[in-house]
Amino acid sequence: MVPTAEDGNKDEKSNEPVSAHTEPEERRRKVIMSVYQARAATPAACLGISEGWLLVSSVASGRWGPLAYSEGWNLTWHAHPQSNINAECRDEAPVGEVCWMKGQMHDVHHVNWGIWVWKKLNALEIQNVNWQINPNRGAHHTSMFSSRELLVRRGQPFEILLYCNRSLQSGESMDFIVSTGPHPSESARTKAIFPLSNETSRGGWNAVLKDNNNNVLAITITSPVSAPIGWYTLSLQISSNGRATSLKLGMFILLFNPWMQADDVFMSNHAERQEYVEEDSGIIYVGSTNRIGMVGWNFGQYEEDILSISLSILDKSLNFRRDPATDVARRNDPKYVGRVLSAMVNSNDDNGVLAGNWSGSYTGGRDPRNWNGSVEILKEWKKSGFRPVRYGQCWVFAGTLNTVLRALGIPSRVITNFNSAHDTDRNLSVDVYYDAMGNPLDKGSDSVWNFHVWNEGWFVRTDLGPSYNGWQVLDATPQERSQGVFQCGPASVNAVREGDVDLNYDMIFIFGEVNADRSTWILDVRTGNQKQNTLDTVSIGKYISTKAVGSNSRMDVTDKYKYPEGSSEERRVHQKALSKLKPNASFGATSARDLAGEEGEPSISGRFKVMGVLAVGKEVSLALLLKNLTRDRKTVSVNMTAWTIVYNGTLVHEVWKDSATISLDPEEEVQHPVKIAYAQYDKYLKSDNMIRTTAVCKVSNEAEVVVERVVILDNPTLTLEVLDQAQVQKPVNVQMLFSNPLDEPVKDCVLMVEGSGLLRGNLKIEVPALRPKEKSRVRFEILPTRSGTKQLLADFSCNKFPAIKAMLSIDVAE
Repeated sequence: MVPTAEDGNKDEKSNEPVSAHTEPEERRRKVIMSVYQARAATPAACLGISEGWLLVSSVASGRWGPLAYSEGWNLTWHAHPQSNINAECRDEAPVGEVCWMKGQMHDVHHVNWGIWVWKKLNALEIQNVNWQINPNRGAHHTSMFSSRELLVRRGQPFEILLYCNRSLQSGESMDFIVSTGPHPSESARTKAIFPLSNETSRGGWNAVLKDNNNNVLAITITSPVSAPIGWYTLSLQISSNGRATSLKLGMFILLFNPWMQADDVFMSNHAERQEYVEEDSGIIYVGSTNRIGMVGWNFGQYEEDILSISLSILDKSLNFRRDPATDVARRNDPKYVGRVLSAMVNSNDDNGVLAGNWSGSYTGGRDPRNWNGSVEILKEWKKSGFRPVRYGQCWVFAGTLNTVLRALGIPSRVITNFNSAHDTDRNLSVDVYYDAMGNPLDKGSDSVWNFHVWNEGWFVRTDLGPSYNGWQVLDATPQERSQGVFQCGPASVNAVREGDVDLNYDMIFIFGEVNADRSTWILDVRTGNQKQNTLDTVSIGKYISTKAVGSNSRMDVTDKYKYPEGSSEERRVHQKALSKLKPNASFGATSARDLAGEEGEPSISGRFKVMGVLAVGKEVSLALLLKNLTRDRKTVSVNMTAWTIVYNGTLVHEVWKDSATISLDPEEEVQHPVKIAYAQYDKYLKSDNMIRTTAVCKVSNEAEVVVERVVILDNPTLTLEVLDQAQVQKPVNVQMLFSNPLDEPVKDCVLMVEGSGLLRGNLKIEVPALRPKEKSRVRFEILPTRSGTKQLLADFSCNKFPAIKAMLSIDVAE
């Protein structure tokens, strides 16, 4: 709009009308000039002003009046080179403000002249965007991530600076557009359009102008606390000079916010939040109830590209491929995201991250025991074009899922359940079979794993109610299908404890893992007849473990999953769970809860006792202890076997067997030796180092007594030593020490080292072959990139020792 002279003349100070007949002296004192359009006026030419500018006349015109400022125009005074008139006016008056033109006369007899020029403003343009990466990431607890994108958490404001070609004028407007996913829409809440305003609004997206200074706009943008997480595009639409322009400002990543009370993943305890969201290394418990061990794991959620890969996992899911718009919209819900990830970390249905293998043979991939962490797995998945990485087992699936959950902002931890039931028919009982010779039989689909590892994520259960909030089981190990897909959870830990197996998701299966009964059967291989031997209600679900907050000690969380074994509450909950199963569900062979047998109760008891050092390369020395529980003499027929196994109970190879007839005097206890030479198990021992020994003990006319024990053999020690004081960006020398304990050489030796914040990627070091009893010393260099206590992890493998682990905490100074 072209500025115009307003009708009527007013005195500058009094705001009263000024007469056209005012005395010349007063006219000289109050030079008030009106505007007229002149394309080629002489003054304009003198001043070198191009066409299209608006000229203000000199006092010679004799006309005066207030000048109205209009949108899109800018006013400046240009004096003639010989002029001695000094003019005053704001260069850029706000829209609608009346700007009075005045000059001071230095020569009352001769009025020099100049011109006031209205210049039409250029359209408002954005010349640069400052995402305020460092202050925003600091405020949003995302500074540790290696990527340089803007990473913010939902529900929390972040600030950007827009550098413009000029200042924002009154009457001009800005509207921001955020969108995520391939088909964003406002109805699905994957797109939002919101104006730049002067005050914060509650609920949706909003943008507030915090400062407008020197053509720089400081703007605070806030997302809803329930917004979907993921990549977002931020665009801007500007209305200026009667036209609208749009431009893309850039992209940012929105994450869950466990620091925000209104977020579904809010975790109030600072120490727990630090452990379960920010900690990038940890410990996973493995082994057996008799020998709980641990391995270090590099979660590495801050490492380069890991966050981007974690988001890619969601985009590769079956749900996204079937209906991307709905999938992206549902990413606001941590229980939905957790369930999708539990499916995608295994590869069974969807070309997910990891292919599982429990065969004991890992040709064409890596022995699952050799992994030190998730980073290499996730990067390899991306590098291969998103083809499954080979191979994983339960702790590898759990460690990888933990990385992704923490990267996206869902508090999470790794849980190990010892004597974990795999109840395939969901009848809350697992059936285990032996023949009369003591051989474990691969019959039926139920099994008991020496240990099983899953995850817990922390979030509310809006679908179930507040009593089920908190820790939720998520299991990425492909065991059973759920809704047609190998996925598991989220299942409320509180619901598991109370036996609420009818709730979502996969409650029956998870309840069975920690609280099923174990039924042992003896099979007559000649006739095919089978009989139930024992029903054990207490051995499943032992020493449920996770790393403690702030330390490397083990925290037992069994009481979070179930009441004490043998207590009335535990049996009550078990019966409650059974009653919630569908009435027509098949309970199979174990539907009868009683053991009414034709044979009497056993008159003997038995157990295996370790008699020597359990170490790879040494003889396994055990004793079968048999005790006569009566005052009568007993003769016991004993059939014993020993098998190497994978940790989930998969049989590898029989390595030893023996039979004996043992006489027991009244109430006598005897020891029968069991000795398994290294040469017997050497070729068949897997990286789990597990041997299962079984004895079937039979007294005539009595039920068999089945005695079983899994022994785990120790690997030789792998030692890591730091030779220098660790400091950020300063090379540090580390030494590995290993001694070959065998009476034969070891070859094909490889050392793999990694540790987030200590070195980029991992180190692979070829180690020379070692003669019998020879010691090896290998030095290597790391370069810490972050201060604090960091975890260095090493895996040493050779032809005789598939996976020897070492872990070292290193304090890195700033």
